[in-house]
Amino acid sequence: MLAETICSAVSAAGLGIAAITAYRKRFLTATRIAAYALVPVGLVMTGVVEWLSGIVFKPSVWIGFGLLGVAWLLFMTTRAVERRAGSTRKERKAARDAERGAAVAPAASSSALTSGTGATAPQGRPEPGGKRRETAPGDDFSDIEAILKKHGI
Repeated sequence: MLAETICSAVSAAGLGIAAITAYRKRFLTATRIAAYALVPVGLVMTGVVEWLSGIVFKPSVWIGFGLLGVAWLLFMTTRAVERRAGSTRKERKAARDAERGAAVAPAASSSALTSGTGATAPQGRPEPGGKRRETAPGDDFSDIEAILKKHGI
């Protein structure tokens, strides 16, 4: 009897903590805490706590197994969501930094395809007049010069 009361109190406290965590908009963590909180009540209801008294076909036993199943389902759901979302803070920060860096790179490299006055034909392809464009040694840095001009350097 005392063990059942203690398990019930622990479960109630755990569900209260889960509610506070959900209020703070940390739903995955709140779900995981709720799953942990349901385990003691599930164990009491299945009869594990009072194993010597025997397990008979009682509705409370089947409800306890149901609660254990719900707890297991909550654990597996949060793990699956966590794996898909990459939910550690370090991973989220790295993803945000990579996203910001990717947004800047295409705009910076697009000016390298054009010179300061207009578009140029790619190296080695024929120009509209039918002649191939030959590159002089000084033209190797034209892309770099275009980037520097774009940034005002």
